[in-house]
Amino acid sequence: MSISNTPDGQNNIDADVKVQDTDDDVALITVEVAYAKPEVQVIKTLAVNQGTTVQEALELSGILVDFPEIDVDSAKVGIFSKITKKDQVLRDKDRVEIYRPLIADPKEVRKQRAAAGKKMRKGGG
Repeated sequence: MSISNTPDGQNNIDADVKVQDTDDDVALITVEVAYAKPEVQVIKTLAVNQGTTVQEALELSGILVDFPEIDVDSAKVGIFSKITKKDQVLRDKDRVEIYRPLIADPKEVRKQRAAAGKKMRKGGG
């Protein structure tokens, strides 16, 4: 596992490749499982059997043990920023992403920002 710091002081963790137990006649594919919090980002690379699902990759990665706050039943997941179901079969080079719940509603934040901008213009500032 390697840990590197970003310019803004955050930690990036790249985990070593974990290999799933496999039969000799089953092809392996490489996938990544990613999770990010404000202070740390983790990407774990796995070699898994062809036909592995998102749910299986989450379990095999160990990320649910490393971050027990992840509620796998309610957490949204995606592959390369596209929301997907946990029974989705993975393809070679897919990156499974675990999404945290939003803290603020983006629409409400935009409304507040727009309202603040109107006040600023009216006041001449």
